Amino acid sequence: MTGTDAARHVERATLDKAAGENFPVAPFFLPRAWRDDLMAVYGFARLVDDIGDGDLAPGGADARLLGVSATEAEDRLVLLDAFETDLRRVFDATPSHPLLRRLQPTVRRRSLTPEPFLGLIAANRQDQLVTRYETYDDLLAYCELSANPVGRLVLAVTGTATPERIRLSDRICTALQIVEHLQDVAEDLGRDRIYLPAEDMKRFHVQEADLAATTAGAGLRALVAYEAERARDLLNEGAPLVGSVHGRLKLLLAGFVAGGRAAIGAIAAAEHDVLPGPPKPGKAQLLREVGLTLRGEG
Repeated sequence: MTGTDAARHVERATLDKAAGENFPVAPFFLPRAWRDDLMAVYGFARLVDDIGDGDLAPGGADARLLGVSATEAEDRLVLLDAFETDLRRVFDATPSHPLLRRLQPTVRRRSLTPEPFLGLIAANRQDQLVTRYETYDDLLAYCELSANPVGRLVLAVTGTATPERIRLSDRICTALQIVEHLQDVAEDLGRDRIYLPAEDMKRFHVQEADLAATTAGAGLRALVAYEAERARDLLNEGAPLVGSVHGRLKLLLAGFVAGGRAAIGAIAAAEHDVLPGPPKPGKAQLLREVGLTLRGEG
């Protein structure tokens, strides 16, 4: 495989993951220019998460594209540092990685700033250093890096960012991140990460060992229900964002809010037992939530 072929393979493999996401990345009903730019942003976000989670495609192509030697290719912090260096070239030079080269026209066309991209890198760097969160506020601070930049980028790409919309978007994105953490308790534990606040685990008499069981006990179910309600409150606080825009963007944002609400519903339908696997909503439930959100009844 030539260097060009390898770069195309890396790019395609990362973007193909869009189909498996919980929430729509760049749905068909959006204008083509928005879809292209949102997919470029998604490619960045997906790759930085894959670096942070150790989920890069085998073979080391990403490391080579970032100029990281084979001896350091397994060091996630080294890879994240190299990725940040290449990201900075998006704004003042020519990046090496194909997903960042794909991002560069979007950055220029939409006048995007480095900050949200750097936030996502910082979140993945934090994942290598922090594996437990003592308080809910600590978790919210992590979501400020790991989730909120995505919503801000969506608003920037669509030219609809205002201080109030950013505030509402942050509520939605934080809620979606918390819901994803609830769905993935078992998977995260396998990576030696726990995103359930320690103070809440103590309050509900949940031990770390309880998270490794095949099914959740009463305490863990109560804890998951508690955190899910917090996420629902955040979604409700952010939902006015949907009514602040029009047209196809309104449908996209309604999909984000509805996706979170439907996922919370799926967790409740599983009686808050998230350990056997991530509870996922069906398409009918998702569509129902979209309708309710668009009507302001969610």
